Amino acid sequence: MARRRQAVTIKHVAADAGVSLQTVSRVINNEPNVRPEMKERVQASIDKLGYVPSIAAQRMSGSRSYLILAINDRERTIADWQSRQGTDWVDQMLLGGMLTCAERGYRMLVELIDTHSDHVERELGAAIAALQPDGVIVTPPHSENPLITGLLAKKHIPFARIGSKEPGHGIALTMGDEHLAKLATEHLAGLGHRRIGFIAGSEEYSLADWRIDGWREAMENAGLEHEGLCQRGDFGFESGVRAARALLDLPDPPTAIIASSDQMTLAALEVAKERGLTVPDDLSLISFDNTPLVRFTSPPLTALDQPIAATAARAVELLIDEGRDYVSDTPVVIEGDLVIRGSTAAPKRG
Repeated sequence: MARRRQAVTIKHVAADAGVSLQTVSRVINNEPNVRPEMKERVQASIDKLGYVPSIAAQRMSGSRSYLILAINDRERTIADWQSRQGTDWVDQMLLGGMLTCAERGYRMLVELIDTHSDHVERELGAAIAALQPDGVIVTPPHSENPLITGLLAKKHIPFARIGSKEPGHGIALTMGDEHLAKLATEHLAGLGHRRIGFIAGSEEYSLADWRIDGWREAMENAGLEHEGLCQRGDFGFESGVRAARALLDLPDPPTAIIASSDQMTLAALEVAKERGLTVPDDLSLISFDNTPLVRFTSPPLTALDQPIAATAARAVELLIDEGRDYVSDTPVVIEGDLVIRGSTAAPKRG
């Protein structure tokens, strides 16, 4: 039988560096009053021995838990997973958040909480009591749920609110939704489109209205009429079908449509095909999200790329570096960009 490799402990590091256990602990926890040369010596031993500090040991050494908790909407997340339709919000959040946590010696955990539940405070309270996180990332629509944000503030836990601009406790972050909607509208207007429709998301999300604001502002700046050119969905495929049909049934239908999710844009693409419209010759389409599947449609979809990973990474940085000390009257904005593919072109003349 192969011998089990002995785990490297803090005692091995202390012996190799010729210092006390307390000194190693101070270096690991990045505490003040440790001389630079001592830090270098201890770090050299850590690197040589391949020592990885356990979270349990770190938690015992001070008041921090070295955990960041991310909270996502249970109902929508499970529905996305079960549909297997390419939504990658959670993947991108983990990509940015987990890597940044790892760089700082932290770990990131995800909890699914039902924002519609009467027991939302109890669910969140149980997760906090069990994990005792050093900070919490709250995603839409939780980021604007006063029961959730109020509980975190009451417990004095630093938290970041992604997709929220409201003043109050926590670090507010957005992904420049108005800017992205304006960017898409300006691109289409620059191609010569005069009738640009917009399919908005659910009213439950403030960012859905921010996107309408960006589209409307860009339309007005270009001197284009927008009355009657906005339909609302719920970010899902079926609602996108209904909204796209309503827009294309107008007496003077749009020659281009921007939809607030990839699912609703795929729905608009399906409606265009059922009506014999060619994309982009007869109808140009732009999507929000830029999930992996939009690259494999026919044609590939022009999309607004939301910087979910970068936003989660920034939230982690602010929670670890500043936490409760963070004060700002304006949200942190991490802006995405427009990825142009084959679903947009100049409208047909005449």
